[in-house]
Amino acid sequence: MSLHDELTAAERCLDELVRTVGRLEKEVGHGLDIRRVRTDAGHLRESLALLREAAPPGATARPDLVTIPDAPYDASLWTDSDDEGLGSTRSRGRRTP
Repeated sequence: MSLHDELTAAERCLDELVRTVGRLEKEVGHGLDIRRVRTDAGHLRESLALLREAAPPGATARPDLVTIPDAPYDASLWTDSDDEGLGSTRSRGRRTP
C-alpha cells in the first residue's frame, strides 16, 4: 500500500472520529471535554495534510519485504565471531579487562 493510500485511510478514520464526536456531543452537551476532542481532531487533520504535502509522489508506506530462506547459513560466515550469549570462544574462562 502506498503512503498516499495510508494517508487516505487515516483521513477516513479521522472523518469517522469527527462524526462520532458529533454524536457524543448530542448526548453529553457542549462542554470543555468535547471542545478539546474537536480541537484535537482538527490538529490531527492539519497534521495529516502536512504529511500529505511533504510526501514524495509515489512513496510507499514501507519498503518491500525481503524473503529470508529457512536453510541454514554457511558455517564459514561465523568462524571469527563470538556468541554474545555464551561469551568469547577464544578465552575459555579468562576475563580480559
